[in-house]
Amino acid sequence: MKPATRRISGWAIGAAMVAATALLAGSGLADDPTLNVYNWNDYIGPDVVADFTKATGVKVNYDLYDANETLEAKLAAGHSGYDLVVPTLIPFLARGVQSGLYAEIDHTKIKNWDNLDPVVLAAMAKYDPGNRHAVPWIVGTVGLGVNFDKVKEKLPDAPLDSLDLILKPENAAKLQSCGVTMLDSPSDVIPVVLHYLGRDPESEKPEDLEAATDVLLKIRPYIRKFDSSGYINDLANGDACLSLGYSTDVVIAGVRAKEAKNGVTVRFELPREGALEYIDSMAIPADAPHPELALRWIDFNLEPKIMAATANAVNARTGDKAALPFIRTELTSDPDIYPTPETEKKLFSGPLTSRNYDRLRSRAWTKIKSGS
Repeated sequence: MKPATRRISGWAIGAAMVAATALLAGSGLADDPTLNVYNWNDYIGPDVVADFTKATGVKVNYDLYDANETLEAKLAAGHSGYDLVVPTLIPFLARGVQSGLYAEIDHTKIKNWDNLDPVVLAAMAKYDPGNRHAVPWIVGTVGLGVNFDKVKEKLPDAPLDSLDLILKPENAAKLQSCGVTMLDSPSDVIPVVLHYLGRDPESEKPEDLEAATDVLLKIRPYIRKFDSSGYINDLANGDACLSLGYSTDVVIAGVRAKEAKNGVTVRFELPREGALEYIDSMAIPADAPHPELALRWIDFNLEPKIMAATANAVNARTGDKAALPFIRTELTSDPDIYPTPETEKKLFSGPLTSRNYDRLRSRAWTKIKSGS
């Protein structure tokens, strides 16, 4: 992921603009139609934007962010200008639905709706009844990104599949010199630590938040940085040997390292203690300027080969079941990416927290990051 204000490079926008110029005249659409998309970085197939423009004649402005909090703040302020966004289900999409940030989606205008995985839809329906406001995009987990060689060098008996690797001070201290990073996301990290401690990851009890804060303060001296974007390249380049991060990001780091032939091996490890599962979803802001174009974007991306292109690029599980035959077998056969029933038992959802608890957690996070 990159800073939120940067735009996707020429492979997407440049191609989209060229295609749009050729097709707009005969498209029958409104003058100079433009779809405004706001998504995470490294989160779409390389040709999807250009292919959408070729198929529809619609230009795409494609902006990037690296934190749900950034997206939520823009939408809450109103008049963001975006037509399609990709919030994480819990707590951000669910909370946004409650507060009216998202428009209802007309399923009759999405011919590919039946391609969606009913298991993923059922999980989303707990927080968005009837799946009226969101469509699944990518499903992932929060776990460990590990540079095997460097970690083994520092910790020969390292518990590679355990959160002990990063949350026990004696382990973090030994890995400090090769680089330890952590997501800059209290809504992801705090529930992970609570679950690790055997406490309810959905708890809003002050004493539970205090316990999680204490664990993180003890390892704070050994964390090089809190980061939800640059750590992908840090892992891929060998500048970090351990990260608590998103499965999608870690797998991308591993692919980049392999392609660079730099001798770095990065692997995502699903913690044996359990992992937080997240569902990122396509949603239309309530004040979207072009909601009809957003529906066309959703439908286009639910085409099996289109969604498979994104899954293969992101190296992740998709919410589009019809895309499975077109996704690389090394992904679909990896239980850390496409969980088996046994792996599913280790997964838990993030909490839908109150605003009051969010403020308490934000203060705790500031304390953790400052180390005081």
